[in-house]
Amino acid sequence: MANWLVNHWLSVLVLVTWLGLNVFLFVHAFLSYEKGDKYYYTREILGSALAWARASARCLNFNSMLILFPLCRNLLSFLRGTCTTVMYMTFISIPGFTGVIITIVLVLMVTSSVEFIRRSYFEVFWYTHHIFIIYFIGLGIHGISGIVRGQTEESMKESHPHRCAEFFEKWDDHDSHCKRPQFEGNSAESWKWILAPGVLYIFERILRFYRSQQRVMITKVVMHPSKVLELQMIKRGFSMEVGQYIFVNCPSISYLEWHPFTLTSAPEEDFFSIHIRAAGDWTENLIKAFEQQHSPIPRIEVDGPFGTASEDVFQYEVAMLIGAGIGVTPFASILKSIWYKFRHADHNLKTQTIYFYWICRETDAFAWFNDLLASLEQEMEELGKVGFLNFRLFLTGWDSNIVGHAALNFDKATDILTGLKHKTFFGRPMWDKEFSTIATIHPKSVVGVFLCGPQALAKSLRKCCHQYSSLDPRKVQFYFNKENF
Repeated sequence: MANWLVNHWLSVLVLVTWLGLNVFLFVHAFLSYEKGDKYYYTREILGSALAWARASARCLNFNSMLILFPLCRNLLSFLRGTCTTVMYMTFISIPGFTGVIITIVLVLMVTSSVEFIRRSYFEVFWYTHHIFIIYFIGLGIHGISGIVRGQTEESMKESHPHRCAEFFEKWDDHDSHCKRPQFEGNSAESWKWILAPGVLYIFERILRFYRSQQRVMITKVVMHPSKVLELQMIKRGFSMEVGQYIFVNCPSISYLEWHPFTLTSAPEEDFFSIHIRAAGDWTENLIKAFEQQHSPIPRIEVDGPFGTASEDVFQYEVAMLIGAGIGVTPFASILKSIWYKFRHADHNLKTQTIYFYWICRETDAFAWFNDLLASLEQEMEELGKVGFLNFRLFLTGWDSNIVGHAALNFDKATDILTGLKHKTFFGRPMWDKEFSTIATIHPKSVVGVFLCGPQALAKSLRKCCHQYSSLDPRKVQFYFNKENF
């Protein structure tokens, strides 16, 4: 538990602050409606349901405000009664109708966020999440009719409930000191919570639309094994950092769908590139469009780049880069940038050692990345920096022929599968052993662990980071970072 707190104190602080604000807003609103004299008569009609409903609505407004901020990707880069009465209230009145609408929208968005839907039916996930606009419009006008009514200030002075509630039979008497209470509807509050982030989000969309309309020129198309498409592009004013990603749209396939892809080029290169693996209808159609020999190259629109955790890789003395399958793409950019930094003798490079892990199911997946790894291996050897970059390539899918062939040629200087001097391992990494070894070699270093891979692997790596980090801040510390799309 202590190790976990050491590594995640900021996340804990943010979570506790968020929970605390929600509790404060709920309690404050609950007490206002449950104890406030203004709502005495409303409580007599609705009971405690009034306080529970309004307190929950206050928290909903607060969290709806927060929802818009993660959508501003540029901002983040720069710094997610009776039956008749019931029918009327639910479907005819503005609060009832908008309440039904925003509830339906929330249900659709939440259910389509299930990982199975995101992975297998991305279009369903993408389209349903864009009805959030209906949710915020409905939320903004939900309280416009003032259905929650409280006693007016003038009426409170004439007929305060503490003095007059028990004499309601005499309210209409001319000689009574208590008059019939007058009520007014509360003004709408939700729009006040969502106005500022809403305006910010609109500016964000305008900026992204402008950038996406700038011309993108495709300079090179490469079809790699395992149905991996590489696109090299140039765009006026485009500037990137390692590990960043862009959103790509192909109007000939879909005008509305934008998909994220990690940049595989280095900031030092005069182009930017992405690698696309067939993993759904959209990517398969895109690859087919580029495979057609006698057809014009499809037009591509690009929005970005946007930042990720991998941007911080050069802030660590020791880095563990872990990619699974096509998840190696953010590390392609990092490794290329390292190659350029060594070629130009960059003395500001803080990183001293990099451990690169790549886990693949089939041998063909190694092919498109081999040239870069071979160049890096040779460059480090020529510069006398053999220990700076350590490759750990793991093949999880193989047959007896591959294993037998590898065993017969084990003594050769280069690996028979990749052609690298670093040998390929069969099976999955033993992470306890890997972390223990690195902790022993670097007993006083800060180690950044970067993953682009499945959630199950992330869980194992996060556990190892907690387990092998020392409670002494002067000794080895592992910090976990994960790419999320």
